[in-house]
Amino acid sequence: MFTVLDRISWPGSPEKPNEDSCGACRDWAWVIDTSIFPGTPAIMGEGSDATWLAGFASRRLSDLAPQADDGPALVRHVMEEARTAFLARAPQERHDAFTWPVGAMTLVRRKGGRLDVWSFADTTAFVRRSDGAVLTVGEAPGMRQFEMAKAAELLQASGATPKTIVQTTVFQTWLAERRERQKQGRGPALLGLDPSAADRLRHESVPCDEGTVVLLTSDGFSALVDLYQAMDAKALVETALTDGLEALARRAREIETQVDPEGRLYPRFKESDDTTGLLLRA
Repeated sequence: MFTVLDRISWPGSPEKPNEDSCGACRDWAWVIDTSIFPGTPAIMGEGSDATWLAGFASRRLSDLAPQADDGPALVRHVMEEARTAFLARAPQERHDAFTWPVGAMTLVRRKGGRLDVWSFADTTAFVRRSDGAVLTVGEAPGMRQFEMAKAAELLQASGATPKTIVQTTVFQTWLAERRERQKQGRGPALLGLDPSAADRLRHESVPCDEGTVVLLTSDGFSALVDLYQAMDAKALVETALTDGLEALARRAREIETQVDPEGRLYPRFKESDDTTGLLLRA
């Protein structure tokens, strides 16, 4: 069973809804980071359909995880329910996967002395073992390198900043091409309204003895390590334990808004991303 030591989930901007969520229930915990194509109207009663998906998935995981024994089956079930709920309200023109919310997710389960980690895309599990070593589990570091290179390219081509890049034609053209590849099954598997994606969840298993600390993060939080390089993974977890998650979130905001708002040092597609962390002890 997990004990929640701390949690935080901040929107990247006060002008936009938070499209992250996180939660824990007995031996299970998760962090979710969703998105939707810019400008897509919301139809699910939230400020954004990505916000709806993040909240819906988190609530259903809380309800279903205590009876679950298989991560992919649990995720598939939640995605099937999300698809049914969304399509029941969506007008016909929104029955196109291009306009659907999608997301990254890390789902963990402790069983015996092991931690199963299932992930979609660039959320991360930082696992501090009893000997103090910290493991980084997930695809975020590799995906971050690709995104930084693309962000640098598009920022230079458009003359925009991370705060304005999403409004440019060059960014929206690139994003549309990426969404089209995703729609055709040629992109990474994501949390969303296509339950078959659960078959492509990344899975790892790592030791999880009594007292192991697990920090689950969205990429807006792990940016302190893999984008801003303000600290390494071990320091991130140690600082979370000693100073709390809010201190780390504030440090990220300081870098984003005061040190590098123009995105020259740290190329990115948002000045500040939604920032979510969940700190647990087994």
